[in-house]
Amino acid sequence: MKIIAVLLLAPLLLTACFGPDKSLDELQKSEDRGFANVASDANSVFPPNEEILTLRPAPNPDRNAYFGDLHVHTAYSFDAYVFGTVSTPDDAYRYAKGQALLHPSGYEVQLQQPMDFYAVTDHAMLMGLVKEAADTTSEFSRYAVAKPLHNINAPDNMTEYSLPDRGTAFASFLPGVVNGLLDGTIDMPLVEAVTKSAWRDTIRAANEAYIPGSFTTFAAFEYTTSSTDQGNLHRNVIFRDSDRLPAMPFSRFNSLNPEGLWQWMDNLRKQGIESLAIPHNSNGSNGQMFKMVDWAGDPIDDAYSQQRSRNEPLVEITQIKGTSDTHPLLSPNDEWANFEITPYRVATKLYSEPLGSYVRDAYLRGLHLQSEGVLNPYTFGLIGSSDTHDAASSEDEETFFSKAGMLDGTAELRGSIPASFLNGTVVKFFDPGLVKEVDGKDYMASSSFEYWSASGMAGVWAEENTREAIYRAFRRKETFATSGPRIKVRFFAGYNFKPAVLDNPQLTRIAYQRGVTMGSDLPGKGQDSPSFIVWAAGDPSGTALQRVQIIKGYLEGDAHQERIYDVACANDLQPDPATGRCPDNGAGVDLGSCATTGTGASELKALWRDPDFDARQEAFYYVRVLENPSCRWSTWDAVRAGVEPRSDLPKTIQERAWSSPIWFRPGGSPEVPDAPVNTGQTPDGVTTDVMDPGEQE
Repeated sequence: MKIIAVLLLAPLLLTACFGPDKSLDELQKSEDRGFANVASDANSVFPPNEEILTLRPAPNPDRNAYFGDLHVHTAYSFDAYVFGTVSTPDDAYRYAKGQALLHPSGYEVQLQQPMDFYAVTDHAMLMGLVKEAADTTSEFSRYAVAKPLHNINAPDNMTEYSLPDRGTAFASFLPGVVNGLLDGTIDMPLVEAVTKSAWRDTIRAANEAYIPGSFTTFAAFEYTTSSTDQGNLHRNVIFRDSDRLPAMPFSRFNSLNPEGLWQWMDNLRKQGIESLAIPHNSNGSNGQMFKMVDWAGDPIDDAYSQQRSRNEPLVEITQIKGTSDTHPLLSPNDEWANFEITPYRVATKLYSEPLGSYVRDAYLRGLHLQSEGVLNPYTFGLIGSSDTHDAASSEDEETFFSKAGMLDGTAELRGSIPASFLNGTVVKFFDPGLVKEVDGKDYMASSSFEYWSASGMAGVWAEENTREAIYRAFRRKETFATSGPRIKVRFFAGYNFKPAVLDNPQLTRIAYQRGVTMGSDLPGKGQDSPSFIVWAAGDPSGTALQRVQIIKGYLEGDAHQERIYDVACANDLQPDPATGRCPDNGAGVDLGSCATTGTGASELKALWRDPDFDARQEAFYYVRVLENPSCRWSTWDAVRAGVEPRSDLPKTIQERAWSSPIWFRPGGSPEVPDAPVNTGQTPDGVTTDVMDPGEQE
């Protein structure tokens, strides 16, 4: 009957990890402000790994594609540790370099191909504290709130049947800590010291794993906040350098308002500490991520747009908790809009409002604001990442192990194969809401794991694999996202490209010299219609490419409009003039074995002009690359188990990549002067203390 308790506690556990907490909000608003004032005596300088510097490749002026993950949790994240994750930041970086890692469920996981870059982004809130509570030798473990967690990840407890104990222990931990900090029964400096220690260790691990020219790491953390209606507003903060960093990461204890985070980043920037924030899971934000008003409910103005654009040049468009490109309700004429949609707000089963929650809609909203004379705050580039809480990215459909450790580490727990008698029939007797019946079979449904996705990957075009070069790519938004495969995509626009350029060995160099690349503005040139160079290369170990599309967004009056153009087709096919779509190339999937059938392309490219171009019209264009169909992870689980795939889940998907947009500006690029960046305190009274660079760990 212990498994029944797991099912009953899983939603509570996930909500505790990610949902808003009234007592926590009170702590943030309290006079003491908890974690705001941090002593600046922390160690900060950790020398980078100088290994194989003699083998460092020469920079490529035409830029290389590099792939990585900027959203990774380890044992320092309060939720990941309870999920059974004991892997450290060092373990995470070893995994990214290609070494095997032990999953909390007891099996090994390993990448088919090492990553080029990786960032551990543990939650700033209570960083390291659950791990500390479980360690009976620590001072914090003596508090009563910590005792239920004692030795929770000891080897003897790492079994499926310890899950109920984990849920019970953690359900009371977060409110217990917050209340203890509020009433003074838990020592604030002690909790701060735990977080500072975990943060220092995270930085150390990143620097020791960094091999310039071969493998890049970034010091980073996740800022985890929500709107009052449980709309997800999480961001990952990535630092460019590691020689000087804040003494403490910024958390919702400092401010529930993301604008407070941006001000903190601005304050640090004035001190020479450069960073950027990357929002994620806008799909679960219930319309809150890309609103037309600020946190206070006032209309967005130029100052807001400047600050947001300065601090958030990128958005994570896809990850395990769903894809945030668009939604069928927002793009009814997009046949590929219904891709890995997670319909709920994060950590709940409450419906998430699509308007204001998806990237394409945000781009259109930005154009709308600009048409009203307000600077566009939504000119961001795109990346993908995983949000793994196992320290290990899980972006491959065939070997998908999800993200929540022992909670979803098996096919049964993920709901992709029928539940056992105990977890199905018996649980349904006690609580029918925890079991879903499909085709006469019971499936575990304690959370929304079946809607999660084997995704995603961040791609950049950079001169070399170093922090400096990759961070510059982030800033200029020469980035792209994939749903997992290592698809490469390039996108340029200009006025002087000729058809022969596609076959020119100097294609890339010419495109850089005569045009602009993804993430850029293209100024208008009278009535001239620009041309677009699109190039995509498939993952050599993945499924063949089927088509390349350009997605255009624009306004007609106040109406948001979008169009999708197939611009390159596999098998030497040409788009149908009547529909604008590539003909069916005959590719398919054998659902008995998940073997793909038919043929496709390893490379697709095109020189394209917009047949509906209007030189007076602001517009954005971005590329979507589609592979041939292949089995979804849930189908792979069913095939391995010898059962039929669930009929209510997609049996196949088309893996894909997205480029960052190019914005066409009829009147040229708008002037976006730097707003004044204040020093000192944020609007919420948060100081920006910095680690002392004179001390070594």
